[in-house]
Amino acid sequence: MAQDLFDPFAPMPPKSGNTPEFSVSGLSDALKRTVEDAFSFVRVRGEISGFKRASSGHLYLALKDDKAVLDGVCWRGAAANLGISPEDGMEVIVTGRLTTFPGRSKYQIVIETMEVAGEGALLKLLEDRKKKLAAEGLFEADRKKPIPFLPDVIGIVTSPTGAVIRDIMHRLRERFPRRVLLWPVLVQGQGAAEQVATAVRGFNDLLPYGAIPRPDVLIVARGGGSLEDLWAFNEEIVARAVAESVIPVISAVGHETDTTLIDFVSDLRAPTPTGAAEKVVPVRLDLVTQIDENGMRLTRAVRRLGGEKRLALDGLIRGLGDPRRLLEDRAQMLDNWAERLPRASEGRLQQARARLNEAAARLTSPRQQLAEKRARLEQAGLRLNGAIRTVLQKQQSRFDRASAGLRPADATRNLTRDKRQIDDFGLRMQAAVQNVLQREQQNLQRYDRLLESYSYRNVLKRGFAVVRDADGGLIAQTSDLIDQQTYILEMQDGRADIIAGAGRRGDMPPSGDTGAKKTPDPVNIPRKKKARPQDDQRQGSLL
Repeated sequence: MAQDLFDPFAPMPPKSGNTPEFSVSGLSDALKRTVEDAFSFVRVRGEISGFKRASSGHLYLALKDDKAVLDGVCWRGAAANLGISPEDGMEVIVTGRLTTFPGRSKYQIVIETMEVAGEGALLKLLEDRKKKLAAEGLFEADRKKPIPFLPDVIGIVTSPTGAVIRDIMHRLRERFPRRVLLWPVLVQGQGAAEQVATAVRGFNDLLPYGAIPRPDVLIVARGGGSLEDLWAFNEEIVARAVAESVIPVISAVGHETDTTLIDFVSDLRAPTPTGAAEKVVPVRLDLVTQIDENGMRLTRAVRRLGGEKRLALDGLIRGLGDPRRLLEDRAQMLDNWAERLPRASEGRLQQARARLNEAAARLTSPRQQLAEKRARLEQAGLRLNGAIRTVLQKQQSRFDRASAGLRPADATRNLTRDKRQIDDFGLRMQAAVQNVLQREQQNLQRYDRLLESYSYRNVLKRGFAVVRDADGGLIAQTSDLIDQQTYILEMQDGRADIIAGAGRRGDMPPSGDTGAKKTPDPVNIPRKKKARPQDDQRQGSLL
């Protein structure tokens, strides 16, 4: 009779040589079949420890409690349908079958399904994720983006078959119809979190002005449910996708009392999906009414302002007086100034002429200045020659006295030294004289340039002329001219003799006379003509 090797209550076999022998492999295989047959479906609760995801997609972990540890493996096919993301420290309930691993003499559980062990564990996991994301600064208020007042395009991430999308669309049509783009996703169960995160990132990848325009605001919505039903919106992948969104996001998950992780990272939280529709667009009729009221208020304000400005203008007009009287007073003042202006100009001209004559009287002739400088230079040269002779005489006298009491060698040495000193002194005196002469020459050149800049010949270059009498005196006014008298007209390129005509300043037409008849020009300068034997080519006609 065969004995069950794993029956703890079976009697021990007799110690005889008839006991069958097992190889290590045979015993391991028998043990594997026994364990798998006895524990083909088990449900185990424990805390995950040592979680590892292999590159092949398989999951390796250990389930433990306060007394024991059970190794576990989840093959790639089952791992894709778990519905949760295992983490170290998470308390879970797994279902599967026990098996052995002959290569290490270990037993393990092959996991088929996995769920979080109770709502308390879910809340603890949610709190841990919340602390982690808060430490990264994803909940900070300065990261919140403003919601546009009236968006052109609204993107909605939700299930296309639920009542949520119908409620949102109904409320948008009532308040302010806008263009809506729907990205259909699962909102519960396996793969829901990945689809929601993909939808948020997909909306952000759209071009602003493409065939499908990028929305101005996003609404992530779902109806109410239990904590397990809303768990997809507590996944870290969804929270990070919402936090990274460039488009403002409004979270509308569950009822007003439900709180999910994306409520903290979104830019605005709505209590319900219908509340999100109310927050994203204003009421069109309210806007129209407000615009009409603002227009009426603006019209009344403009009318009131116009009336106030008109009253102020009337008051200013009464205080201003008659404009024609003001113009008459100003015209009379203008006539008075017009009469005073010629006299004032003539007075200023006379004053300027007097100052010019006074300055000319004080001005020393360049020839006189040059003569004075030359005399001073000659005197300085005479004094310099006298000084040189005096120094030479003193040196000669000193040399004679020294030579009388010295030996020939000393006398020769002293003579050489004194001769060197005299030559050196002569060179210094010559350099000093040269410096004095050069400085005086520069001063004379500077005075010459200054006098040339004040010369009236610069004025002649601009087309003016100087009239002188036969004695060289200046003629400043036409009343000083005498008929048939010869005068000298000095211009830029030389001088010419001219004869004054019979015209007088009194024969000139009055100012402003535009009649066809003209009085002959008081000064007639003849054009250049061919020389005639009886005419003097240098003479012209003046007045």
